[in-house]
Amino acid sequence: MSGHKAKKQFGQNFLVDQAIIADIVRAIRPEAADTMVEIGPGLGALTRPLLQHLNHLHVVEIDRDIIARLHTDYPQAKLTVHAGDALKFDFATLPAPLRIVGNLPYNISSPLLFHFADYAERVNDMHFMLQNEVVERMVAEPSTAAYGRLSVMLQARFYMEKLLDVPPESFRPAPKVDSAIVRMIPLPVNQLLVKDQARFSAIVGTAFGQRRKMLRSTLKAYLNEADFEKLGIDSQLRAENLGVEEFARIACYTRA
Repeated sequence: MSGHKAKKQFGQNFLVDQAIIADIVRAIRPEAADTMVEIGPGLGALTRPLLQHLNHLHVVEIDRDIIARLHTDYPQAKLTVHAGDALKFDFATLPAPLRIVGNLPYNISSPLLFHFADYAERVNDMHFMLQNEVVERMVAEPSTAAYGRLSVMLQARFYMEKLLDVPPESFRPAPKVDSAIVRMIPLPVNQLLVKDQARFSAIVGTAFGQRRKMLRSTLKAYLNEADFEKLGIDSQLRAENLGVEEFARIACYTRA
């Protein structure tokens, strides 16, 4: 699939470092019978080695030129190509449990992560290449600079682990940022603290909307001082100081 020029509108940076590719495949540990879907296969850096282990692979690709090449380069018995935008793809159309992998376009990585979260109950695990800054935010601890809305919303649904750092020179063209591999495993249902996802999202978004302000100011539409006392949460803290458990308690309390 040589000769394809990366398209900026699709955020294309193609992985070419064979050592990194081998490390990623080892981290994924594909098994022959897995129902695996790759997001944005591009020039096949992961597609080829994955197919050495899998009976079949699903891919979601938006670039028509790459789609045409995929149909040419791989037999339908081994590869199913789903043409279109991963942000709009209905993963419920694939048999569960799913394993999702991919080098995600960095310009839409957060919306994609939230889209995948909607299918968490159908997923075994996910392995993604992302901008390192985004991975650091995903796994960040409370009261750190990287901790924010993305941290809370994803940590409420997944166990996450940063696996590998990937330098810019591992890609063609080389991006202007460092990259990293993250593993995401959906939490078991009995470990989920959030019952009302929409309310939880609204509260977390409101709290981090003005992250430098105290909670008594940002969440005044939800809680008064007496409410904070009942919850055992200091109203003078900021959003970045609360963990998932505290946000879940607030969401549950305000819904009651």
